[in-house]
Amino acid sequence: MVTLKIDGREIQAESGKTVLEAAQDNNIYIPTLCVSEAVAAYGACRLCMVEITTGKRKRLVASCLYEVSNGLVVETQTERVLNIRRLVMELLLARCPNSPEVIEMARSVGIEASRFQAEEENNFCVLCALCTRVCREVVGKSAISLVSRGTERKVALPFCDDADACIACGSCAQICPTDAITMEDQGDKRIITWPSSSHEFKMKKCESCGNYFAPEKQVSFMMKKSGLEAEKFNLCMTCRP
Repeated sequence: MVTLKIDGREIQAESGKTVLEAAQDNNIYIPTLCVSEAVAAYGACRLCMVEITTGKRKRLVASCLYEVSNGLVVETQTERVLNIRRLVMELLLARCPNSPEVIEMARSVGIEASRFQAEEENNFCVLCALCTRVCREVVGKSAISLVSRGTERKVALPFCDDADACIACGSCAQICPTDAITMEDQGDKRIITWPSSSHEFKMKKCESCGNYFAPEKQVSFMMKKSGLEAEKFNLCMTCRP
């Protein structure tokens, strides 16, 4: 265990934990849009910036990436920190002017409107990369990725339209913090819409009840990964013995 201070409060944390994790464990709020327990920290949104003191030196760090240490002093509400958060929120508002999640977070730091020109009215993607990371780290497919640079950066399929690697599991839609990726089941098909494209995937029908229960590509992927016989994947969860 290590001992540190966050906003003047002395706390203990397990060695190896990040400042953000230590703060969350002690009910100290630090905003973030790109953090999930399902994937490794990435530091994309920069909303979790805090000011730390080590020795006589003060500096800003991303709390989701910076590990705790003995004697570390962390401040989450200094003027430098708040200015960074306001700037980040203004940039996010310019990128996603109609995102309810972004609007709410901006208001929480006193931002009602952005000084910067809106890029796209219907853009909801904050480039947190949670979707690409869960696809790669958890699902093991890397079916989507961040492409291009600068204002052209976006989440896309390979060559912007190749969905061959996607198994339609929907993990990307489930983890997206702003609903920039959507998933809808319509009878015998599942429709997944990413910021740059939309694709339909065929669903598998239960041999017992006749209901469609999962995308065929996902079932095939799970069957290969598990090594179980194909018969175990012909029934939905309700009809399995």
